[in-house]
Amino acid sequence: MSSFQVKTTVQKGRGLFATVPIAEGTVLFEETPLVSSQFCWNAAYGYLACEYCMKPLETAESNVQRLANDFTINLPYLECCPIQNHLDEHVRCPDCNERYCSRRCFNNALQQYHKVLCLGTERNNEQHPVNKLIEYWKKTHYPPETSSITLIIKIIGMFKQCDNVAELRNKFTDFISESANKDLSIFHKMLGENFTEQIDQLYQLTCKAFDVDTNERLQWLTPSGFHALLALIGTNGQGIGTSSFAEWVRNVTDLENLKEENRESLDNLIDTLYKKLDEVAGCFLNNEGSALYSLQSKINHSCNPNAECRFPHSNNLLALTVTRDVQPGEEICISYLDECALERSRHSRQKILCENYLFQCQCEQCERQLNDPDETSEDEEENDDQMEDESD
Repeated sequence: MSSFQVKTTVQKGRGLFATVPIAEGTVLFEETPLVSSQFCWNAAYGYLACEYCMKPLETAESNVQRLANDFTINLPYLECCPIQNHLDEHVRCPDCNERYCSRRCFNNALQQYHKVLCLGTERNNEQHPVNKLIEYWKKTHYPPETSSITLIIKIIGMFKQCDNVAELRNKFTDFISESANKDLSIFHKMLGENFTEQIDQLYQLTCKAFDVDTNERLQWLTPSGFHALLALIGTNGQGIGTSSFAEWVRNVTDLENLKEENRESLDNLIDTLYKKLDEVAGCFLNNEGSALYSLQSKINHSCNPNAECRFPHSNNLLALTVTRDVQPGEEICISYLDECALERSRHSRQKILCENYLFQCQCEQCERQLNDPDETSEDEEENDDQMEDESD
């Protein structure tokens, strides 16, 4: 018997509900995505990741050296870095030199999309239609990124390569928003005020890159279909952040039988390194990307969530973990906002959710704060202005 079920309600549509008591710390399910991809700017900045599963490909020591711009840094306990122990498993596509963390990931990519997407010796050719599409996307979607055109590229590759087009189409149709008018908000957030012109240009570049007009498998990718795909990745994409250094920190922190002086020295080193990383790299510490998860996409938001998405293997495998005891019939919710945004006023949270996810939150916390002033604090306004300046 499953501990949860998917139900549809009038207020929220689909949601996940507990069928039995669930204890804090329980992993409800683990799920691999239908498709995942590293952010374009993230890759351009040198974050090495498996093209298929997003697992980091640089060791913790190499990672922190690069991010801190200090190649004299030496980490102790290198055996606590999972990448260090599997460097000999990394493989590259013999045709385009794309990187993978294992032969298994390379084979999975080949079976799903890479046979038709492999650019071979043209991979670094800036004039190749696929590369021109990616570069145009980067110019319209500066960091901090929330999605990636490479998700659509991979989806196209999956359609061109799959044996059962109807079955695959049904999997993606399950994500697509029903309201075209609502999609306009997400386009504005992703691409700015001139999104109509930019979407048209992205569509034209996509057609040139993949012969959309002449390929029967892609006849569904009409201009309106392309709009739907953009809305799909914009509203359903689950962010992924992986870091070999962060995983090393977790592993060394869990080391047993360390002498007290060694433990203190280790803690001081970690604090020093994080301060240095904050000075040089700021908040961009992780290899980051986005993915589409079939089951996770059915989980609703709450500003007081009882579950969270974790990535315990530092790749795209998502584990939904309960963060407090849940009773039968209770809805299982995650937060679409980060911890910092969750601490903001109801007005600010509602603004972020409307702009990014196209709904007005009616969770219990928002209802309790319904009579709070509809104001944004000065600190929050300053943070908003700073974020806008950084994205300009």
